[in-house]
Amino acid sequence: MSTPMTNPDGTMTDNAMTDKKLREAVIAACRELVQRGLTYGRSGNVSVRRNERSFFVSPTGMRYDALEPEDIPLMSVDGRWFGRRRPTSEWRFHRDVFRSRDDVAAIVHTHSPKATSLACTGRGIPAFHYMVAVAGGSDIRCAPYYTFGTQELSDAAVAALNGRKACLLANHGVIAVGADLPAALALAGEIEYLAAQYCTALAVGDVRILDEGEMRRVVEKFRTYGNQDATDSGLVFGGRDIPNPIADGS
Repeated sequence: MSTPMTNPDGTMTDNAMTDKKLREAVIAACRELVQRGLTYGRSGNVSVRRNERSFFVSPTGMRYDALEPEDIPLMSVDGRWFGRRRPTSEWRFHRDVFRSRDDVAAIVHTHSPKATSLACTGRGIPAFHYMVAVAGGSDIRCAPYYTFGTQELSDAAVAALNGRKACLLANHGVIAVGADLPAALALAGEIEYLAAQYCTALAVGDVRILDEGEMRRVVEKFRTYGNQDATDSGLVFGGRDIPNPIADGS
């Protein structure tokens, strides 16, 4: 963390350039949360891993449209912070998730309307739809309520995220994690969409829940979802060139 930010000739070091890009990515993600309706005003927060010992996180109490790269503080996993702005009050669960999950490089916390509504009833999102598996398991858990910013909330969030990429926080909101910020943002959007569907299903009547066996199959299929090299026994590659026309039966 003591790496100089400039070279002797005054130009920025590679580390400094990387840090600037990471800070800019945090700002872009914060603004996208608002643009996509996943949070409102100054609520929610975003972080991105810098290395195994530190991460950049959004500051406390600032308007996202006013953020500059220098406003994004750096935190170490021992609780120290560096920069001109104090980190979000929720820094503990960002630190603890990074510390406990090597697979996570970005974290997004939202107060998205439908998912937060479910969380305010103490509900998670069960396997009412196979897409629940996008979060890594057969359900999306709801962590019990604790005061925001506390170690108790962080411990509950880490437990709810065990084996998952997302969870709800009772009477609070949502956490989504990913291998990078685009993945975490996309998952936060998926969770809100699923929450909206589940709320609608609850309003219609009894909700049919998929069984564990089916969800295990779906979770396994999701391991190769979007992979261009995934195998499918009924699918045959015919070449990169598009024939015109395709003969019937070919």
